[in-house]
Amino acid sequence: MTADVRNITTALATISEHWQPHRLTSINDYDVKVVKLQGEFVWHTHPDTEELFLVLSGELTIQLRDRDVVLGPHDVFVVPRGVEHCPKAAEEVEALLFEPRGTVNTGDAGGDMTSQLRELDNS
Repeated sequence: MTADVRNITTALATISEHWQPHRLTSINDYDVKVVKLQGEFVWHTHPDTEELFLVLSGELTIQLRDRDVVLGPHDVFVVPRGVEHCPKAAEEVEALLFEPRGTVNTGDAGGDMTSQLRELDNS
């Protein structure tokens, strides 16, 4: 990854599919990912890491087994390491994710919604 300036709005405009994270940039051993979310994801955990969600637009609900956390634009929530969660969004959400490099989007659940981290088109 180069040290070029990246624009979040421009990056999100290149993404057409939901639940497909794209690397915006990296810092140390972390990836900063842009993603569009809509519908319900899968219940999963990340046994070895926390996961940070920063909502840019829309309303995202992070379902936890004991409560729901509702995030609006500019809200941040960290899912603690090993906590089972399931993001869902009735309407499209644009978000940033901060995760250690190599973190799989479906954590320990696997399945059809597992996506390899994609690189943004640099054109």
